[in-house]
Amino acid sequence: MSQHIHFIGICGTGMAALAGMLKQRGHKITGSDLNVYPPMSTFLEQQQISVYQGFAAKHLQPHPELVIVGNAMSRGNPEVEYMLDNGLRFYSLPEALKEFFIRGKYSCVVAGTHGKTTTSSLLAWTLESAGLDPSFFIGGIPENFGQGFKLGNGPQFVLEGDEYDSAFFDKGSKFFHYLPNLVILNNIEYDHADIFKNFEEVKTAFRRLINIIPANGYLIACSDDPTMREMLPRAFSKVLTFGVNAEAAWRPIITRVQPEGNEYVIEHSGAKFGPLFIPLAGEHNVKNATAVFAAATQLGVSPEKIDAAFRTFRGVRRRLQIRYNENDLLVLDDFAHHPTEVRETLRGVKQRYPNRRLWAVFEPRTASTKRKVFEDEYIRAFAPADRVVFAPMHRPDKVPEAERLSLENVVAGIRRDGKATDVVPTGAEMANFIIHHIERGDVILFMSNGDFSGMPALFIEKLASQGKQIEEEDHD
Repeated sequence: MSQHIHFIGICGTGMAALAGMLKQRGHKITGSDLNVYPPMSTFLEQQQISVYQGFAAKHLQPHPELVIVGNAMSRGNPEVEYMLDNGLRFYSLPEALKEFFIRGKYSCVVAGTHGKTTTSSLLAWTLESAGLDPSFFIGGIPENFGQGFKLGNGPQFVLEGDEYDSAFFDKGSKFFHYLPNLVILNNIEYDHADIFKNFEEVKTAFRRLINIIPANGYLIACSDDPTMREMLPRAFSKVLTFGVNAEAAWRPIITRVQPEGNEYVIEHSGAKFGPLFIPLAGEHNVKNATAVFAAATQLGVSPEKIDAAFRTFRGVRRRLQIRYNENDLLVLDDFAHHPTEVRETLRGVKQRYPNRRLWAVFEPRTASTKRKVFEDEYIRAFAPADRVVFAPMHRPDKVPEAERLSLENVVAGIRRDGKATDVVPTGAEMANFIIHHIERGDVILFMSNGDFSGMPALFIEKLASQGKQIEEEDHD
């Protein structure tokens, strides 16, 4: 039965996707947000969804049958207050996903601190390529699909399982709502320092996820991760391990690294599958693919169909996305922000382009990134880069001074290894600085979980406008 459903904070990536899914199901959708601009505003217009600029009680008149509240919303918001005062029915985003879409499907949840978006995108594409017509809900844009959600007719629903909280009234991790039948768990590290006070709280969230997988379900876990190994005995489900360690049940061995990706084989129960190929950089992505191989096998997909899907996987937008590749210069854009992600991303790029100078251009933006607890890890994370440029910290006032990362300490720590490292304001100043110092053959990797003030695009625009001919000699 069609309902009027109103979204408070509709322009978040996940909220807009859910609004589109509910619109496809025939519901009347309205929404409101403070920041209504492309690409989300364009997407919502295409879906013919009415969006109000700003928040006001009148936006909930006449009363909708259901209100969905974004996790950035809090008490004091006029629509939240009106909703509560009038006893309107409300859900968080993951709760709505569960009740409208997941229940009754075979839920495949990809969780862990790193690699969720790429791994869930690869699993969704593998099932799609094999003709299983899955549904999926992913916090990024898989290039094979062009959008972060799909409502398929097949039994599987693939979800990126975020450990972040759900709403101001639902402080549990989003993945608690996802009714998991199969869980891929890549790794567990301390992250989201604005939500979790310490690593023990993070581990508790993942223990609870493991605890709700049914006995006839699957936990596909990376046994390279020491925290994961601690948790495996707690599982009531079937457990399949993957990783490069000798004890892993599904074990990838890289046989050839190419600029286009990695060739490898997988060993499992005395058998070898391969040669396989994944058009992604880094050992971490080969492990992600191994997890998907194990999962897809349990879901009845043949090795030949899995291999065919992997070879045609086009990656995820802003996950080592090539933005420019001309005049012996390569510009990449990536979402990496946690020190482990930064390190593994840089390693993967350096492995792919071993004879080219690698620039790491990084914006400290997330609540975790800006915290002192990660200071030493960031110093080590940039080791694979040849030159490092930091943007000034984004909104440092959001972290108490005593807990705040010192960018000066990080820069000094990297410089101790003799590596040129600078802090340069974003915009024209940063673009011009890099252009002045680059050489023919350089790889410039921009990393931020935000828009980085449009830096990759601005840098490329400056390159073109200046008609820069990169000299062979070193400009440093």
